[in-house]
Amino acid sequence: MNKSKTYFVVDDDMDDQQFLVEALTKNNPDCRCFTASNGQEAIAYLSDDLIPLPDVIFLDLNMPVLNGKQFLAIIKQTTSLVQIPIIIYSTTSSKQEMQEMNERGAAYFLVKTHSFKALCEELAAIAILADRHSSSGPM
Repeated sequence: MNKSKTYFVVDDDMDDQQFLVEALTKNNPDCRCFTASNGQEAIAYLSDDLIPLPDVIFLDLNMPVLNGKQFLAIIKQTTSLVQIPIIIYSTTSSKQEMQEMNERGAAYFLVKTHSFKALCEELAAIAILADRHSSSGPM
C-alpha cells in the first residue's frame, strides 16, 4: 500500500476495529481510518458527510441494529456509494457465506485472524489487487 487511502471500518467489536486499523496503518502509515459500530451508524456518517467518502469499506457481518448484509444492500442501492469497494471482515469462513456476499457485490471476503502478521500480509495482497485494478475500474 504505497498510496494514501481512506478506510472505513464498520464493526461492533472495538478490539477487532483497533486490530484492523493498526494493520491498515502499519501497511500504509499515511492512510486515514474511520470507524462505526454498526451499519446504521455507518450509513449516517456516509449520508451526512461526517467522514470523507472512503476508498474501501471493511464490513463485519454480525452487528446489532443494522447488520453487514443489510448495510451492503443499502450501499449497493445508493448511487453515490455503490462504487466503493466493500471488503467483508468476518469470523465466518463459510464458503456459502463468502459466495453470497460476492453475489451481493462485496469485492473481497477477509476472514478475521488473531495473527497480526497474517492480517498485514493479506491486506498487502488486497492492496496490490486494488492498485492493479485502480486504473481499470473497481476491484
